[in-house]
Amino acid sequence: MDAYRIMEIKESVFKDNDRQADLLREDLKKEKTFLLNLMSSPGSGKTTTLLRTIEALKDEMRIGILEADIDSDVDANTVSKTGTKVIQLHTGGMCHLDADMTKQGLLGLGTEDIDFAVLENVGNLVCPAEFDTGASKNAMILSVPEGDDKPLKYPLMFSIVDVLLINKIDAIDYFDFDLEAVKERVLKLNPNIKVIPISARNGEGIEEWAEWIRTEVKAWNQE
Repeated sequence: MDAYRIMEIKESVFKDNDRQADLLREDLKKEKTFLLNLMSSPGSGKTTTLLRTIEALKDEMRIGILEADIDSDVDANTVSKTGTKVIQLHTGGMCHLDADMTKQGLLGLGTEDIDFAVLENVGNLVCPAEFDTGASKNAMILSVPEGDDKPLKYPLMFSIVDVLLINKIDAIDYFDFDLEAVKERVLKLNPNIKVIPISARNGEGIEEWAEWIRTEVKAWNQE
């Protein structure tokens, strides 16, 4: 007889999180608050993209931002300079947010005066893909310098997002990056995904991205 037990807990943890995520989505729908879960690797341009997004939509929607990091308040400080409502979330070493952590963040932020909230998740392509945060939609950013092979290396992330932003498209001539190959690979993983090439640096593609948000927020409020 073994001297210890082996207990498989992964499934039950995920099941409990999924229940919490569904309840959070129900609450957000009642409040008419659209929550976007934004994921990517570090250095992909999430915060710069957020600043462009705020600029494009600030006169149309009441926006709130949840900045999640293992430590520091650099991103929240940057976003706060736009006048947008923002809160910094420290995960205590965790490499992702789950539904309960997201709910705590939303309570801290306050959603009573927010139409469109963005959760800037912890920067990596593994853990955040495994946990449903309760968001209305999931988005990710893949930057050109990261390479066009990322859908092959991190298929789960590309499978669970509703929209993929391919950022730093202005630098594509300087990298061995095949845009059409990326599109082909992600569509095999996720036939319903929306792919939008952008440059957060010069604004290319941002209006198409903003229009996607407008459409999804409107649909969320009408369902």
